[in-house]
Amino acid sequence: MTKLAIIAIGRNEGERLRACLTSLQGADARIIYVDSGSSDDSVEFARSLGIKVVELDQDTPFTAARARNAGVAALGEDLPDFIHFIDGDCVLVEGWLETGLAAIEADPQLGIVTGWRREIAPEASIYNAICDHEWQRPAGPITACGGDMLVRSEAFQAAGGFNPEVIAAEDDEFCLRVAMSGYTLLRLPHDMTRHDADMHRFSQWWQRAVRNGHGFAQLGALHPNHLTRERLRVLVFALILPALALIGAFITPWLLLGVVAVYLGSYLRTWLGLRQAGMATGLAAHQALFLSLSKFPNLIGMARFHLRKRRGADMQIIEYK
Repeated sequence: MTKLAIIAIGRNEGERLRACLTSLQGADARIIYVDSGSSDDSVEFARSLGIKVVELDQDTPFTAARARNAGVAALGEDLPDFIHFIDGDCVLVEGWLETGLAAIEADPQLGIVTGWRREIAPEASIYNAICDHEWQRPAGPITACGGDMLVRSEAFQAAGGFNPEVIAAEDDEFCLRVAMSGYTLLRLPHDMTRHDADMHRFSQWWQRAVRNGHGFAQLGALHPNHLTRERLRVLVFALILPALALIGAFITPWLLLGVVAVYLGSYLRTWLGLRQAGMATGLAAHQALFLSLSKFPNLIGMARFHLRKRRGADMQIIEYK
């Protein structure tokens, strides 16, 4: 029995999926591609490589979590020892599988091993550069990671798989339950995947930030102690401070000036932090600006989650590509 399976998921990824699936060729693994209602030739291309394809029923809302679960289900009852998940807009870095497998096989308590994800073209747009900065996380023990991960099958089963109703940050939510099942998680100091954000418009960045906010709120509902600082920052900078500024505009200019000073101080602290991390001055200025602005679409995403939950509506995916 092959000890490894690789599950790739995607929806209308086009050339990005071609690059992804091509990078998996030659791996000693069972490969499955799960498609979420693509209208391009994703399914046909995957099959042309001899890859098993699972096409999700379009009557049920698509989520990345649902797609990953479907991929595992397609493996049947005789699961391999390990499962590597990869998103369809990523390519696998040569040598990663050997590195990841060596680490997870050496420690039976390791439930998830991940590495570094980097952007393919961070210089193509400020939005790609923002994503590249997001992926820069230190190696060592972790509490959560992104969707590219090597998972012990026993840990996947112990956690009950992904929650198909979580439409953003579903990987965080899954990692938290893996840890609750008694397993540890580790990020290795090795490149794992190359990601193609392919973001070139402000509207794409905004929609992605809305999705992140939805994830903050949904994870907060499921795991109240996770991402608490992120939710608090959103409420302070996108709700409380604007309300104070509005009050100040009608009552006293000093309150308004105080709010402006808080925003400016926050921006400068972020800029200095990025500079100290080695980021170029101009790029740090742009990054700090977008990090400050992101709280507003985050708030929209958080509000959208709570409205959906209140109405009992399905959690529909929020796409930015």
